[in-house]
Amino acid sequence: MRLAVLSLILPLATASFVLGLTLPLLELERLYFFVDRPTLLQVVTGLWAEEERLLAGLIAAFSIVFPAIKLIALHVAAVMGRAGAGSSLLHALGRWSMMDVMLVALVVFAAKTTGLAQAASLPGMWFYGAATLLTAFGAWLAEQGGR
Repeated sequence: MRLAVLSLILPLATASFVLGLTLPLLELERLYFFVDRPTLLQVVTGLWAEEERLLAGLIAAFSIVFPAIKLIALHVAAVMGRAGAGSSLLHALGRWSMMDVMLVALVVFAAKTTGLAQAASLPGMWFYGAATLLTAFGAWLAEQGGR
């Protein structure tokens, strides 16, 4: 049963992660005329282009690279079982599991509290959150398999 659920969660988490990166995260409305709908990838590349390399690197690391590594490790752990290298990598990355969602939520909060823009979440945010929750649940299922 655990493997059946895991085999359903893995493709859903992967698809949700890809959609979370490529679909617009939020809608920023400035002065009622200007509307931006950035994706997470556009946020990172935009910061990089504006010479905000440290911030772009931090957002890329915590919102793209760490979640991608965790998702890959989950796939490896599911295929190799609890004794594989994916399982130990999953355990090491476990403490960072919600850092990516918190980072995106802080961007929305900052946009809303500055008063310069109105922000509303779009499908990219929901898919990104779903990917994080599915990956966390999948990691829990993978760890339960060895007990």
